[in-house]
Amino acid sequence: MIAEITKEMIQYFGNDVKRINHALKVYSFAKTIAELEHLNQFTRTIIEVTAILHDIGIKEAERKYNSSAGNFQEKEGPTVAKSILEKTVLPFDTINRICFIIGNHHSLSKIDDIDFQIIVEADFLVNIFEDELPAETVKTILDKHFKTKSGIQILSAIYVE
Repeated sequence: MIAEITKEMIQYFGNDVKRINHALKVYSFAKTIAELEHLNQFTRTIIEVTAILHDIGIKEAERKYNSSAGNFQEKEGPTVAKSILEKTVLPFDTINRICFIIGNHHSLSKIDDIDFQIIVEADFLVNIFEDELPAETVKTILDKHFKTKSGIQILSAIYVE
């Protein structure tokens, strides 16, 4: 199922290699953190699917608002994600959870559970590199936004001297 959703994401983004690669990198970090945190398979599935689709609203945000801003991604993402996820065997409640995280993944005050936390951490791990954030910003992100032991260890290994 993960492979099929990944294929759908790739087809949706088409030749937008930057967005595809971003999603795959976030997926890899999220999957790694979830496994290192010894989460159950159900929670890991939510994390993996959400990671693949977390920025799926960006195309519609750019089309409708001429912007890739996080608030527009959050607004448009759940509808696009739902259209992909309705083709799967995922239960309605699981699809709703995934869409909730996608629809709020830039609203850090809404983090309400480990699945959401790991998506945020994985996205930060990728964005720190892609946005070439300075060391003091990375330290602030680590102190304010990282909660999982594994996420903290990964961020520290990569970015903290």
